[in-house]
Amino acid sequence: MAYRKGDGKSVVIALGGNALGDTPQEQLELVKNTAEHIVDMVAEGINVVVSHGNGPQVGMINNAFDYASTHDGKTPAMPFPECGAMSQGYIGYQLSQAILNEMKRRGIMRSTACVVTQTVVYPEDPAFQNPTKPVGAFLSEEEARKRAEETGYTYKEDAGRGWRQVVPSPQPQRIVEFDAIKDLMDDGYIVVSTGGGGVPVIERDDSYHGVPAVIDKDRSSAKLAADFRADMLVILTAVEKVCIDFNTPQQKAIDSMTVAEAEKYIQEGQFAAGSMLPKVQACIEYVQAYPEGKALITSLESAAAGLKGETGTVITA
Repeated sequence: MAYRKGDGKSVVIALGGNALGDTPQEQLELVKNTAEHIVDMVAEGINVVVSHGNGPQVGMINNAFDYASTHDGKTPAMPFPECGAMSQGYIGYQLSQAILNEMKRRGIMRSTACVVTQTVVYPEDPAFQNPTKPVGAFLSEEEARKRAEETGYTYKEDAGRGWRQVVPSPQPQRIVEFDAIKDLMDDGYIVVSTGGGGVPVIERDDSYHGVPAVIDKDRSSAKLAADFRADMLVILTAVEKVCIDFNTPQQKAIDSMTVAEAEKYIQEGQFAAGSMLPKVQACIEYVQAYPEGKALITSLESAAAGLKGETGTVITA
């Protein structure tokens, strides 16, 4: 069934982990708040595709299967790509349901669709030789070293917040289900897709094969937004604006910056790896691929105001 599209902008929204929580129970409550802000945009006529991270969730699923397969002798080990698909499924289910319920509550005659998404990566991507993407829960250094010895996984310190397992994070090359996502949006659906950046797959012998990695969801969202020619890419995080000289007496919030200015700040080391850096890089990739578009980094609570140009950090070509 086709629905009437909104009359406003087309926007790809990338949700940060703070909008989802760390457990299924916590997430179920948080997505209700997330849905309210998304439906605020829908009510303004904005056409929305929602992507989301899955770092804590895919790590939790992977660890649960590893533990069960090691200790009960009955549960099989679960390949990492399948863990990624599982996380897309349950996060997408909760997001889609919360958005749909909120639209019903407001009398908005639209529906949602969740697309479990695959993203093509290159097998020769150097990321496979240098795992950097944090997944799973934060651990102490002692816990991380013990887990590394037990499992053979790689653990690294994550931006002063603790130690986490890291996996390869290759660059997204193509969204396999792109046509389906676009058709659904054109038919008026609010689409949840590209969760966790999409399950990474390589093309071999004219077929797709999953690989153990996690693609940065902001970069996959940028790829989707550029290919889609979306008016805006909105990356939601825990802060209202991007800052330079962060956490120092000279800290300064940035209202807007060009690609050239953003690249200058990156060269100066202004943005933390694993935190704000990949978000800014994703915005650069989007506006370089689609110069007519604008990228916005802001908080979930400020998103609607940011789309009106009232807050947030805007990045343009």
